[in-house]
Amino acid sequence: MRNILIIGAGRSASSLIQYLLNKSDIENLHLTIGDLSLELAQRKTANHANATAIALDIRDKEQRMAEIGKADIVISMLPAHMHIEVAKDCIALKKHMVTASYISEAMASLDDAAKQNGLVFMNEIGLDPGIDHMSAMKIIDEIREKGGKMLLFESFCGGLVAPESDDNLWNYKFTWAPRNVVLAGQGGAAKFIQEGKYKYIPYHKLFRRTEFLEVEGYGKFEGYANRDSLKYRSVYGLDDVLTLYRGTIRRVGFSRAWNMFVQLGMTDDTYVIDNSDTISYREFINLFLPYHPTDSVEIKLRLQLGIEQDDIIWDKLLELDLFNPKKIVGLPNATPAQILEKILSDKWSLKPDDKDMIVMYHKFGYELNGEEHQIDSKMVCIGDDQTYTAMAKTVGLPVAMATLQILNGKITTPGVQLPINKEVYEPILEELEEFGVIFKETEMPYIGYNPDKLLGN
Repeated sequence: MRNILIIGAGRSASSLIQYLLNKSDIENLHLTIGDLSLELAQRKTANHANATAIALDIRDKEQRMAEIGKADIVISMLPAHMHIEVAKDCIALKKHMVTASYISEAMASLDDAAKQNGLVFMNEIGLDPGIDHMSAMKIIDEIREKGGKMLLFESFCGGLVAPESDDNLWNYKFTWAPRNVVLAGQGGAAKFIQEGKYKYIPYHKLFRRTEFLEVEGYGKFEGYANRDSLKYRSVYGLDDVLTLYRGTIRRVGFSRAWNMFVQLGMTDDTYVIDNSDTISYREFINLFLPYHPTDSVEIKLRLQLGIEQDDIIWDKLLELDLFNPKKIVGLPNATPAQILEKILSDKWSLKPDDKDMIVMYHKFGYELNGEEHQIDSKMVCIGDDQTYTAMAKTVGLPVAMATLQILNGKITTPGVQLPINKEVYEPILEELEEFGVIFKETEMPYIGYNPDKLLGN
C-alpha cells in the first residue's frame, strides 16, 4: 500500500478525502487522516477500510515526525503558518508535500533543499490560489504558442451563496472563514496596473472602486481589487503587460453597503472595545456615532453616512438586526472587527440545506498579427451540500489530484512550486471537468489601452 498522510480534517478536506478514498482500491492507497480532533478525523474516514483516523497534535514533534516517516507523501491542510514545521520534517525524511496555501518566505527558503533531495513541494494548488493559476496559465500559454503578445490579464474569484439559497438582501453568506471576509482589503493599498499605469486604491476607497461582470445564467456581479495584483506578474511572465488586475467577486451592491462598515470603523482589528461582553448590538453601533441629546441611533447613523430612508442600504442594515437593544455581543475583550463578525455570523451562516457557489472570471487581452483580441473565461461551481461544498470541492480536489499525480510519477519537477507548468495544470484541469469545474471560453471584442486614442490615463 502507498501511504498518504493528511494533516488537518477541516471543511476543506472533505472532497479531498472522498476523492482519494474513491481511488484507494485501484491506486493501492491507504490514508492516514490526522487532526487534533480524533472525532473529526473519524467522521472524514467514513469507516472506509483504506483509511485510519488518528489524533495528531502538530506541536508534538516526535509524533509528527513518526507519522510523516510512515508516509509516501504528505498533504498539509493546516492553517498556512503551520505548514513550515511539517515541510522541514518532509525535507529531513525525504517526503513529497502538497498544500493549498500561498508560498511563504519560509517555505520558499526550502526550495534548494527540496531540489537537492528530488522532492516535489507543491503549494497554491487549491482554488484561489490554485485553479486560478492553472486556468490562467492554460490560456496564456496557448496565446503565446500561437505567437500572441499579452496585453491584458484580469482575474476575479469569489465564494458566494448559490442562487437557490440566496435569501437575504446582501445576496451573501459566509462560505468560508468569516474573519477573512471582515478583514478583506486591509494591510495596505490595493496595487495594480491599468492601461500601462500603476494604480493604487487605499482601503477606505476600496469598496467604491468596483468593476462589473456578467456571467451568463447567473446575472451581474462586481469585483473589487485584491491587495497586490502584481504578485504574480513575473511568475506568469507578464512583466510587460499593460493591464494586470486581480479582484474578489461579490453580487452587485454588496461593496457599496459594506463600505458603510469601513467608513464607520467597524472592520478595525487593532484595538479592543471596553465592556464588549456586555454591550448590545445597538450600543456597539452607537460607539461609532457622535453624541446627540435627542437623536436616535438610527437617525445619527443615517445622517453620518447620508443614507435616505428609501435606500436599499437601510433595509440591509435593518435585516442584520443591528439596532436591537436586547441582543448582547457577549465577546470579552473583542475588537470592532470581531464584534462585526459575530453580528454577521448570526445572519449570514449557511443553513443546513443551503448550497454555496464559486465564481471565477478571467479576461485575457492579446495582440496577434497586428490585431487585438480578447478571451473571457468563466467558471461557476455549485456545492452539493454542507459537507461537499463548492469551496471544499474546488480547494480539495486539485490538492488530491496533484498528490496522486506526484505519487504516480506524472509530476516530477522537484522544488517548492506552484501549479503553473503544463505537466501539472493540463491533467488536473481536464479531470476537474468531470467534477463540474468547467471553464467556458468566449472570444470578445478587445477593450483595452490604446495610446493613440487616449490622452489621459
